[in-house]
Amino acid sequence: MDGGERYHEFDPPEALRPWVRKVWTYACPNPSRTIQRIAPDGCPELILDLGDPYEEADADGAFHLQSRALFAGQMTRPIAIRPTGPVEMVGLRFQPDGARDWLGQSLRTATDQRLDMTDRLRDLSPPAGDPEGQARQMIDWMAGQRRDDWSVDPLVRAEIEALHAEQPSPPRDASARRALQRRFLDRVGIAPRTLRAVVRFRRVFDHAMSDEAEGWLSAGLDAGYFDQPQLAREFRRFLGCTATEWAREQVELARAIASQTYKPGVPEPS
Repeated sequence: MDGGERYHEFDPPEALRPWVRKVWTYACPNPSRTIQRIAPDGCPELILDLGDPYEEADADGAFHLQSRALFAGQMTRPIAIRPTGPVEMVGLRFQPDGARDWLGQSLRTATDQRLDMTDRLRDLSPPAGDPEGQARQMIDWMAGQRRDDWSVDPLVRAEIEALHAEQPSPPRDASARRALQRRFLDRVGIAPRTLRAVVRFRRVFDHAMSDEAEGWLSAGLDAGYFDQPQLAREFRRFLGCTATEWAREQVELARAIASQTYKPGVPEPS
């Protein structure tokens, strides 16, 4: 990354891992004003801006400031954002089904929404310029939020693990499928089929940015797509553009998230 730009990911402690997947920090002192497309990644997030907040485009293309503290529910479509000044933020990426008990309401109510969390995060003041300190404070704060009644739905979690492992869902009758769908919508915010499509789409970036990458089509085939038209449709669905357009246009936060979201082996803050 150039110009002082940085992106780091940190593993949560064992006690939080049933609910929290990663904590991440990002900073870019001199961002471009380029509009950045952010694709769904299958995980809700809690984000706190320490610098100048981003603007987000609405359905009509008009830009509005995001809240400095927000909860981003599951996404089924891309969002378009652009910086308004120097960027610095810390975020907590939940497990796909990990935010239900912290949020205190069905995740379906937050799908494709950015909820203002200014009041809930008012006591958080992570230190500027200190990624490890920012991550540590976010982790400590979330550990303090954890309650004894937080739980994981074993049926929902098993379905999530199966789709991440690229395994088919077990056979179910119509009643069992409807029950799973209801529980999934409550704890994840989207249907199992939608989450499976999002996870497969994110694998394209894993393959495209590997050392053995041979181009977008090859990455798409490796991720499980049948052909170029199917991959192109999913790019339109989840990013609103072609793979070539995204690769040419996207910078900074969008590219950092795409290239590093699923990379393992990032140290836990001490």
